[in-house]
Amino acid sequence: MTIEKRPRAAVAIAFASTLGLSLLAHSFARADDKDKGDVKHVLLISVDGMHEVDLQRYVGSHPSSSLARLLAHGVHFADAHTSRPSDSFPGLLAFMTGGTPKTHGVFYDDSYDRTLFAPGSNCQGSPGTETLFDESIDYDLTKLDGGGPAGSSHIDPTHLPMRLTNGKCEPVYPHQFQRLNTIMEVIHEAGRRTAWSDKHPAYEIISGPSGKGLDELYAPEINSTSVPGQPGADWTTDPSFTRTYDQLKVTAVLNWIKGFDHTGKAKTGVPAIFGMNFQAVSVGQKVTADGYLDAAATPSPQLQASLDFVDASLGQMLDALADQHLARDTLVIVGAKHGQSPIDVNKLHMLTGSTNPKLGGGARADVTDPADLLTNGGVTLAQETADDVALIWLKNQADAEKAVAILEADRKGSNKAHIEKIYAGEDLVDRFGDPAGGRTPDIIIQPIAGTIYSKSKAKIAEHGGFAEDDTHVLLVVSNPKLAPTLVRERVANRQVAPTILKALGLEPDDLEAVRGEDHTRLLPGVRLRDRD
Repeated sequence: MTIEKRPRAAVAIAFASTLGLSLLAHSFARADDKDKGDVKHVLLISVDGMHEVDLQRYVGSHPSSSLARLLAHGVHFADAHTSRPSDSFPGLLAFMTGGTPKTHGVFYDDSYDRTLFAPGSNCQGSPGTETLFDESIDYDLTKLDGGGPAGSSHIDPTHLPMRLTNGKCEPVYPHQFQRLNTIMEVIHEAGRRTAWSDKHPAYEIISGPSGKGLDELYAPEINSTSVPGQPGADWTTDPSFTRTYDQLKVTAVLNWIKGFDHTGKAKTGVPAIFGMNFQAVSVGQKVTADGYLDAAATPSPQLQASLDFVDASLGQMLDALADQHLARDTLVIVGAKHGQSPIDVNKLHMLTGSTNPKLGGGARADVTDPADLLTNGGVTLAQETADDVALIWLKNQADAEKAVAILEADRKGSNKAHIEKIYAGEDLVDRFGDPAGGRTPDIIIQPIAGTIYSKSKAKIAEHGGFAEDDTHVLLVVSNPKLAPTLVRERVANRQVAPTILKALGLEPDDLEAVRGEDHTRLLPGVRLRDRD
């Protein structure tokens, strides 16, 4: 492989190069080297929804921005891609486990498991249930913290799926649902502090199967109706609300940088791994009629305000690291769990009956739900989870061949369901695992790019699918010790996980995703040693 180094002064305008260069993979110091690692802390940030093109446009027009500062001392991965499906749960688990849904077993925050029992069932009846790990498992959605008893996880166990363990019926918490260990577990087990902030209490999933990986989780509920002065509104109702919500988490990160807990009251020490997700860009892209103005990803005023907010927040974090003399000791990684599709609103097609200001008078509300095709064809579904992808679990798995035939007939005919590709049979097993195992959908449908299987009146974009707009996201790894470098080699977000461990002087092989079926590799080209 070869490398492309960039002069720092030219970093902000170097995106247009046509050289087909990839980056030489430098090795990190081994964990048994004298200094036991290159950095002491890792700050991981997910700007949910942010595409690579958003990064390019922003830095190109804001050469003095915080994102430009990161690139001036960073490795820029210009062809970074999310998990498939590109939903938040598998998206974050890519960063945290280094694995894929095939191995960690989590396809969506709303999925299905043929071995578990429904909430409240006491494990009676036949197994097989929807597995919801979103805001619906909170105690009280009028409370910012999700409600519940003081000191609780804010997760109501009566809302959780159930399993039989040694003859005893018990609830399954999110961390018990996923199958691979996490970087949080490895780092915690090494005696170092871990902390994270995200949008639901359900994000305790990253604590890992042991449940012990997270020393601190701050998870204000984004769907809580707790917006001051806005009765009944949640924090996604308006992008300005979301920016206020994200500021709560930014404050938590700043307190962690100062060595306190998220409240800023208890002295805990700076975590070895900590970070947060931003929701403001994602909401600005999809939940209002604003989004992008054209196919070139020109942001609307609301989306621009959210991008500016994220950049300013990153600047606060970088300044705080400098003030605490932590800049050289901290690796900053900025990526995204998922993108958002479509950027070009002219590609937007939604289910028949949808109403949306950007649908051109409803002419593009012309999509048939694949579930309806199957039901009308005599195939009974156990569950469909659909955004701009459709995950389908069949009631009777023996109906898979019949179901595929119905969908293929539509795709090759009038294509009312706007199907681009159907994953089933050996193709599905190879990529996503065997449906007989209980978690993998029987069928996964990737629609034509821009298609959303939703009747939402507010959303003009979605994620979850495999289209370029869903999966091609920003990824920057930055530290003052790094030279500005552009990587053109295709990489996956899951490569962040072993890279974090290596940077902290821990062994990537401690991750099951590294030594197991995924064989996840380090990100190429990140060398943190002080240069002569």
